[in-house]
Amino acid sequence: MNEAAGARLTIDLGALAANWRTLARLDSGSECAAVVKADAYGLGIAHAVPALARAGATTFFVAHLDEARAVRAAAPQATIYVLNGLPPGCGDAFAAIDARPALGSVDEILEWTAFRAATGAATQAAVHVDTGMTRLGLDPDQARDCLPRLPFTPSLLMSHLACADEPERPETERQRALFAELRSLKPDAPASLANSAGTLLRETQGGGLGFDLRRPGVALYGSNPVAARPASLRPVVRLEARVVQVREAPAGAAVGYGGAERLRRRSRLAILSLGYADGILRSGGSEDGAPGACAAIGGVPCPYVGRISMDLIAVDVTDAPERPNRGDWVEVLGPTVSVDDLARACGTIGYEVLTRLSRRCERRFMG
Repeated sequence: MNEAAGARLTIDLGALAANWRTLARLDSGSECAAVVKADAYGLGIAHAVPALARAGATTFFVAHLDEARAVRAAAPQATIYVLNGLPPGCGDAFAAIDARPALGSVDEILEWTAFRAATGAATQAAVHVDTGMTRLGLDPDQARDCLPRLPFTPSLLMSHLACADEPERPETERQRALFAELRSLKPDAPASLANSAGTLLRETQGGGLGFDLRRPGVALYGSNPVAARPASLRPVVRLEARVVQVREAPAGAAVGYGGAERLRRRSRLAILSLGYADGILRSGGSEDGAPGACAAIGGVPCPYVGRISMDLIAVDVTDAPERPNRGDWVEVLGPTVSVDDLARACGTIGYEVLTRLSRRCERRFMG
């Protein structure tokens, strides 16, 4: 334990496993995979993947080949997909660790086909079709031309939902219908469409989103991307910051850089050893008339005051049930302040909050 740490991040692997089991139960007819890209959304592949594997996950998705290597080391028997596809000349590297690229262009499919023919490698691959994200994948016309003529059967045919976090948007049903059409061109390939939001929605007007395999990501880590649909997800992270100093300040005092907020009453401020260098977005600070994020003491929200600095945050603890002292720990994320609470206050999403959490924080794993 680092007694000098300015902040500590506790990662509950038991909660991570419980969230996977919760999501898996939502659709017993569809496999529940686990997306662990960005180093398991910032929490650490080396710890997260074994916990998810013990819970029952057998298929994992990452963005890059190096991440696939980390997953292979943590879960030797896992099926691993690389979402960013096949970099030029990397067929051997995929085969060496039995990882599967998500082929998203005609060029990638041609290179993969040539690699398999030249080497006799039996390594499999997914094929990614674009149904509305306009990012990765074969466009619909390419897919209609290419899928019937593929010289191999993809181990997965996949697409990605663009708007499923907003259930009222019609795009999700349009994507589902188009994906079902394209899937019919390669019916022997297992299909995957649902991300975290799609997993939580489960169905649209035209039919289910689950298909054969679902790919939840951020929901595993306790963030709910569909605010309109409450989910029984457990918080996975608890972030606490050490109090550097407690000070009394008079009404009218300007706090922090630029004097962006002036106190409206005599206040007690706790200065926390945490800042934007630790991943707390500067946009979570406050200005006169524009409140920002909150920390918490004893379950009572304590608002940030003024701009967030690189290494420090001022918090108004005047109404806290107990006066904090120098060296005490204050909740920044946890049972009172969720990942999604902090994200909303910062004008962003839970994904960014999780993946920005700094390695400067002492990390502790439990469960």
